[in-house]
Amino acid sequence: MTEYDSNRIALAAAELLRKMVVIPSFSGEESEVADLIEARLRSEGVNVNRWGNNLWALAYQSDDCMPVIMMNSHIDTVRASSSYTFDPFNPDGESGKVRGLGSNDAGASVVCMTESFLQLRRERLPFNIMLALSAEEENSGPGGMRALFPLLPKPACAIIGEPTKMEAAIAERGLLVIDAVAKGVSGHAAREEGVNAILAACRDIEKIMSFKFNKESNLFGAVKVSITRIEAGREHNVIPDKCHYTLDIRPNELYSNEEIFSTLEGLLESTLKARSFSNKCSMTPEGHELIQCAKRCGIKSYVSPTTSDWMRISVPAIKMGPGDSSRSHKADEYVTVEELRMGIEGYMNYIKNLNLQR
Repeated sequence: MTEYDSNRIALAAAELLRKMVVIPSFSGEESEVADLIEARLRSEGVNVNRWGNNLWALAYQSDDCMPVIMMNSHIDTVRASSSYTFDPFNPDGESGKVRGLGSNDAGASVVCMTESFLQLRRERLPFNIMLALSAEEENSGPGGMRALFPLLPKPACAIIGEPTKMEAAIAERGLLVIDAVAKGVSGHAAREEGVNAILAACRDIEKIMSFKFNKESNLFGAVKVSITRIEAGREHNVIPDKCHYTLDIRPNELYSNEEIFSTLEGLLESTLKARSFSNKCSMTPEGHELIQCAKRCGIKSYVSPTTSDWMRISVPAIKMGPGDSSRSHKADEYVTVEELRMGIEGYMNYIKNLNLQR
């Protein structure tokens, strides 16, 4: 792209992103933002397919014999932190930035992939490009990529759009969330009756914090376990009979989620329930063209600690997008217009350098 084209397309991406930020698009509530992006694609003559709040389109409709690379990001957001110092749905503010909920995660990837797709479809590449924008990524919902992927033309590989500073994540940790309940016996606090469920939970939490899974991965390191939520009691003078707490576990590839759950179930007194066992670790196959292309383009690679829709697809992938993961799920989220420009240029350069075989 010329410098003029680069700036013009970045400004178009920034304008689309500002329009997205204005529209609340919490997981499962993405209909209006899907309408907006669908209208943008159709205005450029793109034949858009829609399933629920998910969108997908092919660059070349008539070429079904070519390999397909999927460009995927998600259009939903988490709910806004109470610590925002401005209206999270008002993108006005500092020049050169787009501020607001979802601007960085993953609106920046959505608009950069959209604008890159619109530019690349004007060129004749030796493979097809599929833009797939998914819903319900943030809450692992049933109406997102897990349901969408079987409906799509089977891609050869994929780029997953998340804020990585346009570095290429060649692996990402899985996720296992466990809801635990420590049980006691209620009683009157003044008479020292009952069995305090909070203390039972504390004993188990101490066990968790001192326990280590033996197998450490060269790629991911050790299994990481964090206590992220605890709740008990209803009155100041009643000994609580239940204490609920939540474990956020980031596995490595040496343990299945089922193995981790079983180990903790044998270690703890609390009753455990996994929300899902399906969020596995993801890795780009060693030596794959996705990795080789990143090297040719001078793109730094790394292992990501966060999850994405990568774990919900069954083809080789990398994770790469504009913005910074450290801004995600935090107050005062933003992305710069320069990051959008570099994102569009980065996607286009990377895709043009891919050597996909038929």
